[in-house]
Amino acid sequence: MQPVDVFRGDGPVVLGVPHSGTHVPENIWKSLNATGQKLADTDWHVDRLYSDLLPGATLVRANFHRYVIDANRDPEGVSLYPGQNTTTLCPTTDFDGRPIYLEGEAPGDAEIETRRQTWHAPYHAALEAELERVRKKHGVAILYDCHSIRSVVPFLFAGKLPDFNTGTNNGSTCDPAIEDAVVERTKSAAGYTAVVNGRFKGGWTTRHYGRPEDGFHAIQMELAQSTHLETENTPFAYDTAKADRLRKHLKDILAALEDWAFTHGRQT
Repeated sequence: MQPVDVFRGDGPVVLGVPHSGTHVPENIWKSLNATGQKLADTDWHVDRLYSDLLPGATLVRANFHRYVIDANRDPEGVSLYPGQNTTTLCPTTDFDGRPIYLEGEAPGDAEIETRRQTWHAPYHAALEAELERVRKKHGVAILYDCHSIRSVVPFLFAGKLPDFNTGTNNGSTCDPAIEDAVVERTKSAAGYTAVVNGRFKGGWTTRHYGRPEDGFHAIQMELAQSTHLETENTPFAYDTAKADRLRKHLKDILAALEDWAFTHGRQT
């Protein structure tokens, strides 16, 4: 299994999908306990949800599961949300705080570094290469980082999560007009709830690549899984009717980002 798939387009928008992969190498799989082997914290079907919404968009998708290593965490292990419950570069608990490894089988520093080099680094090498290619062509590149999570996860946040959770690290990772375009469309989407820079302000990917002054703009979208799954529990089945309703809004968001890029970049 290769660490990453790249579906290359010729437009200015790059979709990052770090958490929809479910591949776990056999040696790691055997070290997981029954809780870990459920892979419950997958961003279920996110790659399918965004498929073909924006002709010309590039998609960079990690194929490995976040329990192998989390592609949206600082490779140095620095916490994204100091003082709050969160998961780490190489998680040892699930989103409910329960251990995911058999007793004594959690990875040590050497194993974490091996996983970083084998999985995390290739994903980001591919993502960085595509962003550089896109910016060279268009003058700007917009990274839209695609995520989803259960709408109720008491270990990570109180209450029920809004449907659309836009993150720009408090406006620092993209031009204000990009944030405004996304927020306008999420907050006007009938039947949905939305927040910007709430519990999720953008993960390491958004914060690392979002350098507006250099022409790299990044924004994270964390969707509540209730918006597109039949149930947020096993078997985490894709609900086509729900997803089709949601996809109309996602398509509008991505089209607005592309329009901004065409206006503010250059076409070749």
